[in-house]
Amino acid sequence: MTAAPRPMPAYRLTTGKGPPVIFLPGYASDMEGAKALALEAWAKAAGRTFVRFDYAGCGQSEGLFEDQTLTGWRDDALAILDLFGEPAILIGSSMGGWIALMIARDHPEKVAALVGIAAAADFTDWGFSMEEKMKLLQDGRIERPSPYSDQPTVFTSRFWQSGEASRMTAAAIPIFCPVRLIHGLGDRDVPAERTMHLIQMIKSADIQATLIKDGDHRLSRDSDIALLIRTVESL
Repeated sequence: MTAAPRPMPAYRLTTGKGPPVIFLPGYASDMEGAKALALEAWAKAAGRTFVRFDYAGCGQSEGLFEDQTLTGWRDDALAILDLFGEPAILIGSSMGGWIALMIARDHPEKVAALVGIAAAADFTDWGFSMEEKMKLLQDGRIERPSPYSDQPTVFTSRFWQSGEASRMTAAAIPIFCPVRLIHGLGDRDVPAERTMHLIQMIKSADIQATLIKDGDHRLSRDSDIALLIRTVESL
């Protein structure tokens, strides 16, 4: 018995010229974030093609959040990519950076360039304490207080196991497109060392990292967003 196809994610398309620019949100985030909306405003002003979207179970997309997995959300991003007949520039924030890296590695024909904002590749490995990992396996879920919401952030064993099966930074990563990584040194969620590790692992010769000394995890200040837009324009 084959599984039912995933419903198409909710998305907002700005039609213009140039390679499509696609924003991949972070964990438990949606397409209404400051970076996604700022990029959309830039795309409209510049006449560029841009898409922001919600993973299944997030924002305006169908599905239950606790039923989702990392690879399911990767498939949502691939469904958005399939809207276009040309390679896209992927902009991945936090977990979205991990998904963008997976797609660039496995579907190089779909990716013209990649921008990672505090790219959280393999965070199911280094982002959880041993106590949290045990609780995930025993109870099936954990909750963490969120600095961004009055509701706790939920992680499930289903998502965690999918992430563990998708780890990619233990060996060289065969990505050869241009890669730009942006990271705040004040990031308390994803250590900046993760970006430095990615630089070592990704095979592309065209890779650059920008470190922002007073930047936090979200990098949503006006100056951070201006840097992001300049980075996309340079690609």
